[in-house]
Amino acid sequence: MTTTPDTSSSILIVDDMEENLVALEAVLGSLTQKVVRARSGEEALKAMLREEFAVVLIDVLMPGMNGFETAANIKGLDQTKDVPIILLTGASVDPNYAYRGYTVGAADFLIKPFDPWLLRTKVNVFLDLHRKNRQLAAQAEQLKRLLTSDERPGGEGPPSAATTAATTATTGTDTGAPPAPPVVSASAPASPTAPQEFPDPQHRPEPGGQAGHPPIPPEGPGAPAPSEPLPQPAPPAAGDASRLAEIAGQLAEVELLLRDAKGSDKERLADRIAELEASVGRLMVSRGT
Repeated sequence: MTTTPDTSSSILIVDDMEENLVALEAVLGSLTQKVVRARSGEEALKAMLREEFAVVLIDVLMPGMNGFETAANIKGLDQTKDVPIILLTGASVDPNYAYRGYTVGAADFLIKPFDPWLLRTKVNVFLDLHRKNRQLAAQAEQLKRLLTSDERPGGEGPPSAATTAATTATTGTDTGAPPAPPVVSASAPASPTAPQEFPDPQHRPEPGGQAGHPPIPPEGPGAPAPSEPLPQPAPPAAGDASRLAEIAGQLAEVELLLRDAKGSDKERLADRIAELEASVGRLMVSRGT
């Protein structure tokens, strides 16, 4: 049974000698990953700019750009600086090569001849890390799209039914929700009999007369017109009391819904509705309901 290679995580091997590239391909073949060859440091940099790699294996001793310079150039590019590097070198080299390799940003340093099982294990660790990083990036992007789709352009979520009803009641703007009951203001209570204004002083009624009607003429010679009692305010109807009670109940329900929501604007709107509830209550008490 043939295993399908995981093309999402590729391996780059860099060496100027053909036999070394063949040996590395044989060791890494059991990992079922795509293996890309590069015969120089320049060729390795071009390959890394073309596609994404999970790990890079670089031979230290190469003509032209050696392994240390290639690793330093890889770490100097924003696109490739996070790719782990394993440096490979022969046994008869300077003992300070390992320290120099870690200084330029290499993740590991192996001396030839190396154990094939050890190399596969180290490479497999970096392959797993690369897969997990890709999964985390995909999950973060998906979460970002979900949050963006749920938010409005202004940064707030979609308005709730309680917020829409409260906005309609306070501003008079219809936002698609059923019309809210009128709000009674406590600062200017409605009077059953409002005084009429007469812009022209000549049309102001005389004492004892009614607004809009001529004064009553005297009945006898020189007799003054009898004064009539002023109109008394009509007692509150039972329908007004029930209407006020209904408005107070609806305002209390909207206040509770807004306080359960989040946001400073909603909290201020809830406080305003609470003030309106208190005003309605005082109005009901003053009218004897």
